[in-house]
Amino acid sequence: MMKKFLFVTTILFLSCAFAPQKKTKVIFFGDSITEIGVKPGGYITRVQNLCKADGKASQYDFIGSGISGDKVYDLYLRLDEDVLEKHPDMVVIWVGVNDVWHKTLLGTGTDLNKFERFYLAILKKLKAENIQTIICTPAVVGEKNDMSNPLDGDLNRYANVIRDIAKSQNIPLIDFRKEFYDYEKEHNSQNKEKGILTYDKVHPNDAGNQFISKIMWETILKVNQH
Repeated sequence: MMKKFLFVTTILFLSCAFAPQKKTKVIFFGDSITEIGVKPGGYITRVQNLCKADGKASQYDFIGSGISGDKVYDLYLRLDEDVLEKHPDMVVIWVGVNDVWHKTLLGTGTDLNKFERFYLAILKKLKAENIQTIICTPAVVGEKNDMSNPLDGDLNRYANVIRDIAKSQNIPLIDFRKEFYDYEKEHNSQNKEKGILTYDKVHPNDAGNQFISKIMWETILKVNQH
C-alpha cells in the first residue's frame, strides 16, 4: 500500500514539475499605433523580441488589438469581443490621440467628460474580471519640444485625466506624454515637428518603436512581478 502511495505521489510530482507553465497573456488595446505595432519593427513585435532576449518567451503571449481611428468609445464597444472573450491576464490600454486629433482632423473626437466616463467604464469591466491593467497617456500630435504644437494643450488635458484615473484607481501608468516630451527636449534640438520619434507627427518611426517597446516591456515585467 505504501509503495503504491509513493508511486502515485511521485507521478503527481513529476506531472506537476514538467507541466507546461501557463503563459501570461497580454493584450495591447488601442488605435492605429497599436494596430501597426504587430508589424515587423512595430513596438509589440519589439516587445516580443525583448521578452525573448530576456529568456522569458515561454512565459508570455502578446496580442495586438488595435484598430485605426479608434477612440475611447470604440474601445468600449469592442471590449467584450476583442478583449474579455480572450481571457487575458493583462491589458495595456493606449488610447486618446484620436479623441483629441480627430476634433480638428475630421470634426469628430471625444469631449473630455465623455472621454473620462468611457475610460472608467472600460476599467470597471476589466476589474470585474480581475484583469491586471496598465494605462498609457497619449504621446504626441507633433514633436516640437516647446509646447507649440497646435494640439499640445488638449493632449495635456486628456493626459491629465488618465494620470488622475491611474492615481485614484491605483492602476500602473505609462506616461508616454511625459516620456516623449522629455525625449524631445533632449534629442530634438532643431524643434522639428516630426522625424524624431514619429514619421508623421503621430505614428512611431523605427526609433519611436524601439523607445516605446523598451518602456512597455520594463513596465510589464515590473507589474507582473507584484
